[in-house]
Amino acid sequence: MRSPGTLLLLLLLPTALAFKPSDFKTCSQSGFCRRGRALAARAQESPSSWHSPYSIEPPEFLLLAPRQQGFTTSVYSSIHPNVKFVLDVIIHEEGIVRVRMDEEDGLRKRYNEAAQWALIGEPKLSDDVLWTIDGGKAKAVYGPKKDMKLVVDFNPLKITLFRHGKEQVVLNGRGLLHMEHFRTKEDSKPLEHIEGEGQSVLQVNPAAWFEGDTQDAFWDETFSTWTDTKPKGPESLSLDITFPNHAHVYGIPQHATNLSLPSTTGPTARHTDPFRLYNADVFEYLSDSPTSLYGSIPLMHAHSANSTVAVFNALASETWIDIAHVEKGGVETHWISESGILDVFLLPGPTPTDVFAQYAHLTGTAPLPAHWSLGYHQCRWNYVSSDDIRGVQNRFDEDDFPVDVFWLDIEYAEDHRYFMWNKKTFPDPVEMTRDVEAVGRKMVVIVDPHLKRANDYPVYKRASELGVLVKPKSGEGEYEGWCWPGSSSWIDFFHPASWDFWISLFKTKTIDGQWSWTESTDSVGIWNDMNEPSVFNGPEITMPKDNVHYGGWEHRDVHNINGMLFANLTFQAAEARTDPPRRPFVLTRAFYAGSQRFGAMWTGDNLGTWEHMTVGIKMVLANGVGGMPFAGSDVGGFFGNPEPEMLVRWYVVGAFSPFFRAHAHIDTKRREPYLLEEPYKSLVRDILRLRYSMLPVWYTAFRETSESGVPILRPQYVMFPEDEAGFGIDDQYYIGSSGLLVKPVTQKGVKEVSVYIAEDQVYYDYFTNHAHRPQNRHITLPANLDQIPLLIRGGSIIPTRERPRRSSPLMKHDPFTLRIALDTSGNARGELYLDDGETYGYGRGDVVWRGFGAESTTGKGKGKGIGMVRISSVDLAARTGVGAYDPMNEFARSVGDVRVEKLVALGLGKKPLSVVLDGGRELEWEFTSEGVLVVKDPAVRVVDDWAVVVQLE
Repeated sequence: MRSPGTLLLLLLLPTALAFKPSDFKTCSQSGFCRRGRALAARAQESPSSWHSPYSIEPPEFLLLAPRQQGFTTSVYSSIHPNVKFVLDVIIHEEGIVRVRMDEEDGLRKRYNEAAQWALIGEPKLSDDVLWTIDGGKAKAVYGPKKDMKLVVDFNPLKITLFRHGKEQVVLNGRGLLHMEHFRTKEDSKPLEHIEGEGQSVLQVNPAAWFEGDTQDAFWDETFSTWTDTKPKGPESLSLDITFPNHAHVYGIPQHATNLSLPSTTGPTARHTDPFRLYNADVFEYLSDSPTSLYGSIPLMHAHSANSTVAVFNALASETWIDIAHVEKGGVETHWISESGILDVFLLPGPTPTDVFAQYAHLTGTAPLPAHWSLGYHQCRWNYVSSDDIRGVQNRFDEDDFPVDVFWLDIEYAEDHRYFMWNKKTFPDPVEMTRDVEAVGRKMVVIVDPHLKRANDYPVYKRASELGVLVKPKSGEGEYEGWCWPGSSSWIDFFHPASWDFWISLFKTKTIDGQWSWTESTDSVGIWNDMNEPSVFNGPEITMPKDNVHYGGWEHRDVHNINGMLFANLTFQAAEARTDPPRRPFVLTRAFYAGSQRFGAMWTGDNLGTWEHMTVGIKMVLANGVGGMPFAGSDVGGFFGNPEPEMLVRWYVVGAFSPFFRAHAHIDTKRREPYLLEEPYKSLVRDILRLRYSMLPVWYTAFRETSESGVPILRPQYVMFPEDEAGFGIDDQYYIGSSGLLVKPVTQKGVKEVSVYIAEDQVYYDYFTNHAHRPQNRHITLPANLDQIPLLIRGGSIIPTRERPRRSSPLMKHDPFTLRIALDTSGNARGELYLDDGETYGYGRGDVVWRGFGAESTTGKGKGKGIGMVRISSVDLAARTGVGAYDPMNEFARSVGDVRVEKLVALGLGKKPLSVVLDGGRELEWEFTSEGVLVVKDPAVRVVDDWAVVVQLE
């Protein structure tokens, strides 16, 4: 039975377990979005006469040396000539252009710290720029090939990035730039008729043609029962960004929609509202909608067969983005934000890989995660007791299901006081955790940001004493809202005094008499949920925008960053539990640009439906494009009771996602995989074992991503950027650089699928080894419930570990199998990366990083097929220089006994004459009827250089 307090909270929940549109604003209900769209409508109504009111100083006053990296100049507004603006245009390394515009000497200060939280440091300036001023334009030519040109038009102000003389991205090309300046209520009174001396004079508003003649929601705004007081008045920012020669745009997560973003305006509009970026707690979100969800990354890629370019618009406030695909093959976008300065980074590409690297150099990459976090995670709201956790673990072992992590949701905490255990149900939390850890597994425990307002709760009491809680609109006292504990307050992580305090809470030993989480272990992972922040009785189920944070900033200014700081500090806290530190695991629901540096995310409160399974793949792909690759959607859906067929298919989706967790709502039936009837139970067991066998592939892919920023899941346009037919495909994808191509089934009753292939290359069925050569760029694969459409691209070598284990740490000394899938030329390559999976020793060079190759020579026979194949292993770490690398490093010695137990070669074409270890003995092998060579136990160590020679003639 639920307590009366729980029943009250359920009444305060935003929905009755269904998406409720009335809980969230549309553009027509948001004053600044209405103003922004009205501005665009006026421009569209007067295309020939419309022009931007903004201009910059004429050339004779612009101080610009030919070799400087950029310039700063005043911006003039013809509609507000007495308001000062300032513009910075700077060219950084890799050709990244930064454009900043702010109000100068205004009545107040616009929020200008969003980039500070997102960037890993101040970008380095370019030393290869040549500026000229010509005909009312400033022009910069730069780049190694001098093929990049930035053109700044003075009047009206317009900024265009060119490559090879072709427009890549244009700022303010449609004249929709508008920075609403700070004013007083007196200044903004509407103009009236003035009568005197027998005359009636009509005062004309000189800005009406551009801004409109009404003051729409300037000083307050009501939504449902809440009123936003808007003490600073209007301060929104409008900017049009056009990609004239790119027909596809991607990114701006998080939305449940296609990877290639559809139009929201114009004749091809699929949605009537713009895409919204405003972190929100959305129950059972729609599976196809521009509605804002839990995270916001204001990064958009634009792609064509000729080039890729991107924009990172560093804003932290609520933002709406209209998209229009135009007839000429370009895309027009309009960004409307509630507050903040203009701070836009242009990422010039020209390839998707280049753009990922450029964004990573700005905001960082996802770090190498703890290896165990790539295993299977079992969660539900809630496992109800210590004995429940032990029982679930026992059942996984009894039924031979591998699992690495068990999770605890909010009910572990007494009265939802996070860090504090309900001793009636969890009397022995440390012993329970150690029981889980005894077989290499881990616990993850939820810690939400809302603190129960109770003086006997040491976390709240200390935060209150330190004065680090978010304040109400008065700027005094503590904001009080409602969440799971009832009356709650929220730590203001923008306040520096909160940082050490939060880190101290995670210490497992008491330090200086301060309360900390001593009933925990150093290995527990942390789950940060509800950090949008979710406030059950707040406007749009979040915090009022006129709340006050450190520095006097309103919540409206920092809303989309708020959740990132919570996860950031939690990551630091978990890392600081040990000395030397170990890699922490943190899962966050809310995120922003740069959140990839602090852990994983998931797609939130999805439904157990085929549609949500389908869109979950697209959302994870979009997050990868947005720089946050460690992502997944909850297997089975958070809500509902999926039928067995759906659950089996969803386990495949999870097994081919970077983050792999099953989760379920408190009102759903238990659906741990061991509860399934046959054949579904065995099917899921096989899927889990497949995931574990492929952990070397996943970990190697994470290493690459941690260095390059290229996502782990790679859609067609990333792999084949010149193949236009693949630009809109978002239901199949490649795993890193491994060569694995998967197309999960996300529809009921499917018996076969068609996989799109962008190249004239052989692909092999992962399970049958059958060689497929695409017909009309497609391969048809069987896809019954016991079959997974999984292909190996010709030219790939896949390392796996095939021995079933209970958890991934138990696989450390297991041998490897190498699948060598020869391409049409008879060659292949692959990689394997290993380290201890826990510490930061890899930075010192404590790694094993091998490169595998297969090189063929042409035979002399009649058909001139393959005459000989040499399969080899080389030390990539020695060749690329990883830290102070020593081939006999500590980790390499610890796995020195690990061997390669099997080679499986595909695509030889004929039976070999001999298979020998280079310079050594004949090996045991067989050649199957399917034309597959299997070399049994070549007895080579994974840490050594070696070669196996297959002689065919």
